[in-house]
Amino acid sequence: MISRVLVANRGEIAVRIIRACQELDLETVAVYSEADAGARHVTLADRAVRIGGPRPGESYLRAETLVQVALAVGADAVHPGYGFLAESAHFAQLCADNGITFVGPSADVIDRLGDKVNARRIAIEAGVPVVEGTGGEAATAEDLLALGEKEGYPILVKAAAGGGGRGMRIIRRPEEVRENLDDAQREALAAFGSDVIFGECYLERIRHIEVQVVGDHGGDVVHVGTRDCSVQRRYQKVIEEGPATSIDPALKSRIEDDAVRLMASMGYVGAGTVEFVVDMNRGTHHFIEVNTRIQVEHPVSEMISGIDLVREQLRVADERRRLSISQDDVALRGVAIELRINAEDATDGMMPSPGRITALQLPGGPGVRVDTHCVVGTDISPYYDSMIAKIIVHDRDREAARRRAIRALEETRIEGVITNVPFLIRVLEHANYEANSFHTKWLEEQMPSILRVMESAAVHDGAKGAH
Repeated sequence: MISRVLVANRGEIAVRIIRACQELDLETVAVYSEADAGARHVTLADRAVRIGGPRPGESYLRAETLVQVALAVGADAVHPGYGFLAESAHFAQLCADNGITFVGPSADVIDRLGDKVNARRIAIEAGVPVVEGTGGEAATAEDLLALGEKEGYPILVKAAAGGGGRGMRIIRRPEEVRENLDDAQREALAAFGSDVIFGECYLERIRHIEVQVVGDHGGDVVHVGTRDCSVQRRYQKVIEEGPATSIDPALKSRIEDDAVRLMASMGYVGAGTVEFVVDMNRGTHHFIEVNTRIQVEHPVSEMISGIDLVREQLRVADERRRLSISQDDVALRGVAIELRINAEDATDGMMPSPGRITALQLPGGPGVRVDTHCVVGTDISPYYDSMIAKIIVHDRDREAARRRAIRALEETRIEGVITNVPFLIRVLEHANYEANSFHTKWLEEQMPSILRVMESAAVHDGAKGAH
């Protein structure tokens, strides 16, 4: 049985994991870099150990050091959270080799699903639809040209070893193939240590729909509904909501079934997310990838289901324990929306705004949840992501949740750093978002008009202040 958990992460997800452990009477050990010496996760844990310098490569990405710390403090489990080493097969195997339970799937599953080319093959074998593509281990310029000739343009090249938009290029004409392939390979190699690229047909104006699943060592896999993550900028999610109200119930059911079938075919253990794109014109869905970890947006699924996904992760990490829920127990109610509050300047290309928080007022009230690691005095470091908090709202339907989300943002006051709160309000107020009529490129297309509205509002507020 797990009794002491080393939390191999920082920020709000470390706080989230520590709280779940406390409710299960599990001891917690936090790790921290020089930059995080006074961080909230450090003070909340039963014990904390410094692991290195402020840069991730000096601290949170040092797999061997983290395992050594776990052994030194007698931790029998490691929870990786998200980001950093959460999807590192090497880290998971290192834990297993040292008799430490890795809270997540096995190293083999992480390795097989982490490579997008291999994951695509697994999906095909499981009977899950995929976008037409090059296949194979690595696409050449000739492979991409052949795909374009057969299926037409545009086509999309993607890095097999990673995501987040790095190593991605949209190719609209044959003469663009070689240059874009070279650029994608260089970027993928720098970001992921692998220049393996594959290609697939690029679907225009799609919705990005994902399914939250959780599985145990007994072979049970259940889904906890869908999430719509189509409000994106440069392949980075900005607002997430669930369930996906934009697609009809029959299609939603097929997507959920496909997600469970794929993960069950892998013997998947723990929380994971299966991601799809949906062609709204044709009403078809296509598998794109699996995230073998807890997601930033997991609270959306928790709010609509009442299921504590981190608790389930910790529970099923023990081979002798099964999920506390069956598929019949999953009853989804209402709609939830998650807003990522970041220290960034929307008027300056979303550039990070590091600094010290000097005032902090976060929202509350019915149906409002705030996940954060920040208090007054918290430093938003330039070494890590700029997230300050996640605000998650829940209400009976999408429009009620949207209005609640706006109210929650208007109630939020953060000083000392520039935040994206005004930007998020304008997105939620946009007529297309209100009408649930958008796609994955919608936000980028609307950025100029949204920024003009923000500028106009700032001038108006300034004029009011002058009087």
